[in-house]
Amino acid sequence: MPEFEWQFTLVLLTNGVMIGLMYALIALGFVLIYKATDAINFAQGEFVMFAGFIAAGAADLAGAPFWVSALRPMIGRPVIAVVMATIGLANVLRGTATMAFGAGTRVIDMPISDEPIDLGLVTVPPIQLLGAGVSLVFLAAFTWFFLRSRVGIAMRAVADSQQVAMAVGIDVRRYFALAWAMAGIVSALGGIVWGAMLSVDNQLALVGLKVFPVVILGGLDSVIGAVVGGLIVGVVENLAAGYLDPYVGGGTKDFAPYVLMIAVLMIRPEGIFGRRRIERV
Repeated sequence: MPEFEWQFTLVLLTNGVMIGLMYALIALGFVLIYKATDAINFAQGEFVMFAGFIAAGAADLAGAPFWVSALRPMIGRPVIAVVMATIGLANVLRGTATMAFGAGTRVIDMPISDEPIDLGLVTVPPIQLLGAGVSLVFLAAFTWFFLRSRVGIAMRAVADSQQVAMAVGIDVRRYFALAWAMAGIVSALGGIVWGAMLSVDNQLALVGLKVFPVVILGGLDSVIGAVVGGLIVGVVENLAAGYLDPYVGGGTKDFAPYVLMIAVLMIRPEGIFGRRRIERV
């Protein structure tokens, strides 16, 4: 392989890893909600967008997100009811963001240089390096939280069965709200990082759809799966853009992860690290 092509591939892989870790941070929001409620949060992209608008407007990020109280009445409801509630919430957030912040594009100015950082064979934009670093820290923290802490184990018990968890004395409302609050924190971080890289507008919510293949690949109930799925999608996107776009005119990075997702679903429906469930009928 010629030296130029080798370096080009290395640049694509490095950028893919950086972007993949940033995808993993958003995917963590999906995992948090699924672990606590056994439902998929289809409003995750809107959470990121709304948090990005708030950060761009320099508003106060402290306090629990309002969607916590909006979804607490869904405790004990069928999973499909919670899923439909998140879809409705997504539309509410999108409309509220447009009314509150307008339809224009806003910029998040981070106190970091725009000059690419030289890592030897490749250069990396500082915002990507920062986003990857933040993602690694929080992914490691949440992995420990779910595996080692009593609160994390209780949240996993709530996800297995809300009724059984209540029967053994677990305050399901508390852990339900905690999961949504944690997802709100992850969304805020993701909104700031992605907003600083792409700017903030209503289209930022689409990052939720781009991250969906990540959680399907890695497994909806696995923090490690969110990391691995994010890395896979990030690398696949960049390799597709670098090697296939010149031949087809562009756009392959937008659908390549979904092709990979469908292939994985046919082989391992629960994802790479997802928990396989066996139910008696």
